[in-house]
Amino acid sequence: MNLADVPLRPGSAELLPVRGVRAREIFDNRDWVAVEIPVALEFNGIAHAVMLATPTDLPDFALGFALSEGILLGRNELYGIEEEYAPEGITLKLEVASAAFARLKERRRSMAGRTGCGLCGTESLAHVARTLPPLPPGPALSKSAVARGMRELASLQVLQKVTGAVHAAAWCTAEGEALLVREDVGRHNALDKLVGALAKGTLAASTGFIAVTSRASFEMVQKTVAAGVPLLAAVSASTSMATAVAQETGLTLAGFVRGDDLVIYTHPGRLNGLPANAGGFQQCM
Repeated sequence: MNLADVPLRPGSAELLPVRGVRAREIFDNRDWVAVEIPVALEFNGIAHAVMLATPTDLPDFALGFALSEGILLGRNELYGIEEEYAPEGITLKLEVASAAFARLKERRRSMAGRTGCGLCGTESLAHVARTLPPLPPGPALSKSAVARGMRELASLQVLQKVTGAVHAAAWCTAEGEALLVREDVGRHNALDKLVGALAKGTLAASTGFIAVTSRASFEMVQKTVAAGVPLLAAVSASTSMATAVAQETGLTLAGFVRGDDLVIYTHPGRLNGLPANAGGFQQCM
């Protein structure tokens, strides 16, 4: 396959010269490299955060970030997004309702995002966790649906297949069909893009689940709960803080979802065949 003919999203990757060794032979070639640039977010003219991101689906990213961070309580509080391009990066200028802007000023965070970061630049411990409403029961799901969703997510990662450098997040139906997929160099960014796409669309977020290609960190759990999705399936492990938040909010948290295998950290009763106390399951604090 000629990589130059792969249908990539504009701006998501670029061909760069590389030198390597295969079978003890040195080679020179060109290879696809995922684009990573600074993306700044401004709210009503006030700079708030700078993230390193892949410059695709930026309106989804801006909306999803604002919703998952609790700056916006709903899409109706966003009046518009303007994209400003400069040699050093892209600025997303969001015009938001006065109530949202007041909310932002109350819990202002100065952040410098990195692709592997968790809570970069948070000003105080009080800003780490925020109160989220508990999730409704949601649909009964099956282990096979979760496995299907993860498989479909992998098959739909166009940028990852070409560059090997990005994460992805997908919203899947209760049957495991991946209907929305977003990719980015940062796992948080990919999930924010997905949250924004869900908010803009007509899909009922609470009727399905989210699958991600990363570990289930605290922020990934918090963003999933904020989106009203009852189950998060991750290809890698959970953390203690993520597990505690998932337990408190009613999120079913699944990790190590690989093939037909998985590990359930919280609320296993939402999955068919896994009653809440099966096998001596211990409820997390």
